[in-house]
Amino acid sequence: MLKQFKQSLLATLVLTVLAGLVYPLAMTGVAGALFPHQAHGSLVERDGKVVGSALIGQTFTSPAYFHPRPSATTDTDPNDSSKQVPSPYNAASSNASNAAPTSKSFASDVADRVAALKAENPNARGPIPVDLVTASGSGLDPDISPAAADYQVPRVAAARGTDEAAVRRIVAANTTGRLFGFLGEPRVNVLALNLALDQETGKR
Repeated sequence: MLKQFKQSLLATLVLTVLAGLVYPLAMTGVAGALFPHQAHGSLVERDGKVVGSALIGQTFTSPAYFHPRPSATTDTDPNDSSKQVPSPYNAASSNASNAAPTSKSFASDVADRVAALKAENPNARGPIPVDLVTASGSGLDPDISPAAADYQVPRVAAARGTDEAAVRRIVAANTTGRLFGFLGEPRVNVLALNLALDQETGKR
């Protein structure tokens, strides 16, 4: 019995060291050597300062910038630790609303977002892209669809005092196609697009 206990304990210790220490450190080292940018969070720098990550969305409210899709992430209420409050793009609390399409609260939220979107984009043309009024599953989505970017072009162009064609060229240059030509959907990284806007048309 004692012999079997020693063997079990030894096996547990060996597997703990291998699976819990050696393997993670080895994978971290390999990832850091082969993919240093991705391994360190895909951080985006501008003028020597980190301005965000290509993997995590962030809030843009100025009319001169493209806005991301809504975020449903939350954080602890600083005034009451038993409650949660909205905290958009909170990477420490990735989550979705989990509301069903038939939910009254979901329908109300979408209706409010539609009204706000129409108010801030009075010159937009075409139907409102669904990703501009619904949150992603993670709440951290850094990308929007090309249609969502195109919907915002008139507002951004007017705020920057430039023509829409120039803004659309910047959007096209920052649109990523399907992976390998058939996986996923075309997308536009909002942070990269807004940084390109600043570079092409001046900072706001």
